[in-house]
Amino acid sequence: MKNNKTKNFILTLCFAVLGALLFSILGIPVPWLLGSLAATLLFSSFSISAPVFPSKLRDISIMIVGYSMGLSFTRESMIQMGSSLPYMLTFTLLLIVFCALTAKIISKMTGIDYPSILVGSIPGGLSQILVFAEEAKGINLTVVTFLQVTRVIMIVITVPFLLFGPLFHQSAAMSYSAAVSETGNYLLLLIYVPAAILFTLIGKRIKSPTPYLLGPLAATALLGLTGLDAASIPTIVLDLAQLCIGCYVGLLLKPKQLKNKRRIFILAIVSSLVLIGGSILMSLGLSHILHFSPPTSFLSLAPGGMDQMAIMAHEVNADLSVVTSYQLFRLFFIYFIVPPFLKWLFGRLSHERAENC
Repeated sequence: MKNNKTKNFILTLCFAVLGALLFSILGIPVPWLLGSLAATLLFSSFSISAPVFPSKLRDISIMIVGYSMGLSFTRESMIQMGSSLPYMLTFTLLLIVFCALTAKIISKMTGIDYPSILVGSIPGGLSQILVFAEEAKGINLTVVTFLQVTRVIMIVITVPFLLFGPLFHQSAAMSYSAAVSETGNYLLLLIYVPAAILFTLIGKRIKSPTPYLLGPLAATALLGLTGLDAASIPTIVLDLAQLCIGCYVGLLLKPKQLKNKRRIFILAIVSSLVLIGGSILMSLGLSHILHFSPPTSFLSLAPGGMDQMAIMAHEVNADLSVVTSYQLFRLFFIYFIVPPFLKWLFGRLSHERAENC
């Protein structure tokens, strides 16, 4: 059994590397992320062997991305983050309201119950939303899972093409570069790495959302504010981290386990595209109000995972501290505020249905 798992892991990894190399040769944006994602998705869909990818590798890769994100935080970016809190709240609420309205329309058009569509459309906090859907009564967990995972994959696939397309590409070169050059004191890693691990363990203990990302991010940011200039992550290491994250996201979607595949697949694609379109429109407003570059504004509001948005922000030289701040705020808002509100809303809807009956 162990030999089979090792063999399938090697096969999965080989397919992921081949996909990344192919996407790189074809000039597709973010090839290590998208290529590995596409390859593992195809492998899991058509291979008779069960793909295997250890969650520990995914966790380590996310910690690497979190460390890299933390390096972008400076005293100036912290001050900017504090002054932007009202805008973070406003645009987060606008995005969630937009999702709720879109879910209502899709529910009426398809006949699928509104609570399931709504929970499946919430932009962010994938693991937390799935846990909530599992605990809530009357929620179709299959629909929610497919909508959420499809949203993540659609965003990971479409956002790079948008960023490198005519809409954002011209302004990408003028974006503020938050990337740290591959210099610095590598000896300070002896301080940074244990601190990142410690903060990750603390995050797991207090049940923080995405502790493997937030732990290293917080540790690196706090140590950076003390003036310790740690070394940045080499490009090859970040590429390998993208490869592992792409494998993980690609294996989340399991089309064989889904009933009514065609109908729900079309629903998931349409709702994801509408959500992306809405975030583009809102990002134009954010860019106009706060004079952020269009790529920075778009990635700040893009309804995807914070680690993937950070990778793309690095690719187009967007302001990584701004992108991280907005994505982090939405993550915590969805983690702490949205589930209690949805419980109240679904309870009220259930009460109204009972009264009408």
